[in-house]
Amino acid sequence: MADEKIMDTENVSNFIHDIIDRDLAEGRVTKVHTRFPPEPNGYLHIGSAKAIWINSGTAQKYNGLFNLRFDDTNPVREDDEYVKSIEEDLRWLGAEPTGGIYYGSDYFDKCYEYAVKLIKDGKAYVDDLTADEMREYRGTLTEPGKESPWRNRSVEENLDLFERMKNGEFPDGSHTLRAKIDMASPNMNMRDPAIYRIVHAHHHRQGDKWCIYPLYDFAHPIQDALEGITHSLCSIEFENHRPLYDWVVDNIGFEHKPHQYEFARLNVTHTVMSKRYLRELVETKKVDGWDDPRMPTICGLRRRGYTPASIRNFSVRNGVSKVNSTVEYSFLEHCLREDLNLTAKRVMGVLNPVKLILTNYPEDRTETFEVENNPNRPEDGTRTVTFGRELYIEAEDFMETPVKGYFRLFPGNEVRLKTTYVVKCTGCKKDENGNVVEVYAEYDPESRGGNPADGRKIKSTIHWVDAKNAEDAEIRLYDNLFTVEDPDAGDFLELLNPDSLKVLTGCKVEAGLKTAKPGESFQFMRQGYFCVDNKDSAEDHLVFNRSVSLKDGFKKKK
Repeated sequence: MADEKIMDTENVSNFIHDIIDRDLAEGRVTKVHTRFPPEPNGYLHIGSAKAIWINSGTAQKYNGLFNLRFDDTNPVREDDEYVKSIEEDLRWLGAEPTGGIYYGSDYFDKCYEYAVKLIKDGKAYVDDLTADEMREYRGTLTEPGKESPWRNRSVEENLDLFERMKNGEFPDGSHTLRAKIDMASPNMNMRDPAIYRIVHAHHHRQGDKWCIYPLYDFAHPIQDALEGITHSLCSIEFENHRPLYDWVVDNIGFEHKPHQYEFARLNVTHTVMSKRYLRELVETKKVDGWDDPRMPTICGLRRRGYTPASIRNFSVRNGVSKVNSTVEYSFLEHCLREDLNLTAKRVMGVLNPVKLILTNYPEDRTETFEVENNPNRPEDGTRTVTFGRELYIEAEDFMETPVKGYFRLFPGNEVRLKTTYVVKCTGCKKDENGNVVEVYAEYDPESRGGNPADGRKIKSTIHWVDAKNAEDAEIRLYDNLFTVEDPDAGDFLELLNPDSLKVLTGCKVEAGLKTAKPGESFQFMRQGYFCVDNKDSAEDHLVFNRSVSLKDGFKKKK
């Protein structure tokens, strides 16, 4: 995979770009302007990354503009914590908001003004029906709805009631402002949808200025129009909302008319992406916060060691279509493995150490060896590692009685210690429980660099660390958070994988890793790709997270 080009974006299907090409050719637009409008009520996840890429990548392709707009029109669950995390995630992904950062709440005055205009035009009315009554009156997919008894209030009465709603005279749920469209419409979203509701709650940005709030379907097209958005790109569940989007734009009378286009959502196996489910995992402490490396959140993936390039490539390679799909988690790992194979420095780390003693090596002698950092990047140079009489190797690299096909250390067998010497095993020492605690070998002084002077073939090469200079480390091995591909289909908390995290202590790593920076990634030879944990690791307590194994479990389609 090392010589494979990571991504060829030009050959991936994208019907949205076909639309934009036509719009530009026909002169409907002269400059492309997109936006990403997350609600700040949780952390972004891998599904959000696709939406970010579609919007920011589209703007970038056409030399356009890309806005980040926080959809903060529901004060109950929104918080500045989420605002900060979203900004951080976007910039980490490389999706710079070239058109600016906005808040839906900044448009509350305008939304109110336009709501008043609709009332004056006879296109909106204040309704006294309860939420349950509204659902009852709405009808079904096969039966038309029936008009509210309050639908034909006079303009004057509606204006008065709406003003009193704004002034806080009514309790939550007692009144709503509804668009007057068509209760017999085959599209349920057009049956006099609510566009304003009463919510007496403190807003993270507006404070207590408002107690009425516009609903998304009303606020969003207004915001798009005011910001000059040309292509409002959203997920497929909003497809049936598009007629209402257009109705708002047309009936308010905007000169600039944005257009909405929908794309399929991205789902990934062995995880959940509902904000409600993710919040429950956090609040019940089933995971270590929103940034737990097992979570599908952007901050969780970052902590695990995922790179912006790997997430982008994953999003791009899944294409843009109208059909929802579920992608194997192994493909996400595949994209990360590709990226890290090209970029990560190679180091040596021993996860389950046992001491190897070279009995014929001088006790007071220490040598140094130059080891390449990355065979794919000569510009990364080399590093110096120390070598001495006592080393650490993986316990699994010694077997007193070898099985068929085992070519590592066993009495009488030779192996190559990476970059250094060929050694021949002479025996071992066990504790009172029969566990091997020391392995003994003799080194061949004529094999420096790992090549025997007589040219004899050595079947196996193993990694090691110098016992004298090794650093202790905690290694965290992560697996799928859930035992089944689709945890949404059952009680997801009952489907948690009890082996999704294994913590190894007393591991040994190269001395040079003591100064590794949080988030920095490495390939531990023969083990996998690991990164320095950005939350718990410190110089006196190194913690590495396994990002992905070396073995690729993804099966390419032929």
